[in-house]
Amino acid sequence: MTSPVDERVPFGRLVPLALQHVLAMVAAPVSTVFLTAGALRLPPDRTASLLSAVLVLCGAGSLLQSLGVRTFGARLPFVMLPGGAAAALFLGIARDHGPAVASGSVLLAAALLLAVTPLYARLVRFFPPLVMGVTVLLIGISMVKVAAQLVTGPGAPAAPRAVALAAVTVAATVLAHLVLRGVWRRTAVLIGMVAGTLVAVTTGLGAFTPAPSSGFSLPALFPYGAPRFDPVAALPLLVFSLTTLAEITGQTVLSSETVGRAPDPGRDVPRVARADALVSLVGGLFGTSLMVTSAENIGIGRLTGVRSRYVTAAAGGLLVLAGLLSPLSRLVAGLPAAVVGGSALVVYSVIAVMGVEMLGRAGLGERSNSLVAALALAVGLLPLLAPGLYDGFPGWVRTVAGSGVVAGTIAAVLVHALFTTPVTHRGVQPPRPEPAARRRGAT
Repeated sequence: MTSPVDERVPFGRLVPLALQHVLAMVAAPVSTVFLTAGALRLPPDRTASLLSAVLVLCGAGSLLQSLGVRTFGARLPFVMLPGGAAAALFLGIARDHGPAVASGSVLLAAALLLAVTPLYARLVRFFPPLVMGVTVLLIGISMVKVAAQLVTGPGAPAAPRAVALAAVTVAATVLAHLVLRGVWRRTAVLIGMVAGTLVAVTTGLGAFTPAPSSGFSLPALFPYGAPRFDPVAALPLLVFSLTTLAEITGQTVLSSETVGRAPDPGRDVPRVARADALVSLVGGLFGTSLMVTSAENIGIGRLTGVRSRYVTAAAGGLLVLAGLLSPLSRLVAGLPAAVVGGSALVVYSVIAVMGVEMLGRAGLGERSNSLVAALALAVGLLPLLAPGLYDGFPGWVRTVAGSGVVAGTIAAVLVHALFTTPVTHRGVQPPRPEPAARRRGAT
């Protein structure tokens, strides 16, 4: 009997089911590209090329995870997206060291993930929900500042009309989330962008300037020039690539249970990680951040009862086709900066809340856990609240300690290990239990 995950769906049902997955996930790649383009001040034609690359990679990654090639891909109904947190770190590196260094950092992080998959069981224990919660919360907080700068523009007071346009975009996003249901609710960010753009065009608050195009086109290779490799500057993404092993574990177990397959993290998690790393390596050549396998489509599988991995493979094919359609990618590349900034405020605030939720699941009621989180957040928030704190230190110290995400994550890992390491491992012998005979004699 064929397992539900291996069921081949008739073409008449396959296309609409695949399109449903695309609608549920497309907001993530589109919004990530707009945020990247806005932060890096990319012109419309380069924005369109970046969007084309991201959509093609999302499709190729979904195909690889769903169908599998040797030890790459778990053969589960997964889709692949540009990671929101990874994109935030990419932009931070690009802002401080330039986009060429950011692209090199993606390649280094992907290579690291590919290299450490054989050590999966040993590494994943260093990144429990407590550590990951601190990391994700710091990423969200740091990127809210970047989102605000998209609205205000570089080095100038914010124009009231830009703030108003961003507020309209946020309001439209929230309204769409409240009113819509099911798959359509997942497109609330896209709907907010469309509404904000329509208001900008009709009221004069902004301009919509898509790049001219026709037919099919291929994404541009090395859009920021040849990648530059700086391991110290790449630390935020290097640390993040290791933390993804814990997230991949949870998603793989959840997906396996959803499709009725017995979870086997030791076999499937390295396969998922290898596919993520491979697609990210290619993405680094086309100017994207790390690509990550997502659980966004798992809810659709539960809702529809369709568990076949061939549905997500078909969704991958549709994404590749959409990425190669030049008019589509260039049409959506001309959004006003304030609209992108408004959407960014929503996206990055949600990332911060995800970190709070992860911390809540980590059991902060325990004194040691709350102290780990408090110390790590203090270390991570210092560079954000006091930007010049490390200006007098050497360059490598400024890079490591000056990144709130890196500093906070390292602090969380070290302090958590300190509290969870047995006393004997720290050179102190615990008191030996009193012999039973002596205890009886004392009574």
